[in-house]
Amino acid sequence: MGRVQLAWYGTPDASRDDSDRYLSILSDHLHSFMSIVHSDGLGQFQQDIAAPHASRVATKWLQEHSSDFRHFHWPPKATEMNIIEVIRDALLHAVEKRSPPPRTPMDLLTALQDSWCEFPSDTSRTVLAV
Repeated sequence: MGRVQLAWYGTPDASRDDSDRYLSILSDHLHSFMSIVHSDGLGQFQQDIAAPHASRVATKWLQEHSSDFRHFHWPPKATEMNIIEVIRDALLHAVEKRSPPPRTPMDLLTALQDSWCEFPSDTSRTVLAV
């Protein structure tokens, strides 16, 4: 079975608390996404170490929906365990070095896939050893 990844990056909204905004993303988007893409219930949800992700309301929501999909839990502020940001930064750096830069979403997808395939194997070992 293939892997499907979905990433949300914050957008400024001064009218709402970050934890409340994150909770609305979970309830409005994540649940339906996981039920469509992982209808077999075998999907795993993994998030980074941002404070709203470890908030009480987000943790409670994830526990209430634990029968719908699995949540890969990291302790808050556990930087030594967060390889997502390391990989994201490496991909971002690789794509930024490309000439010409990606101009369309499809160009960006292709650049990301090519950059991923071009990672030297020692990069993968270094990242995974963090």
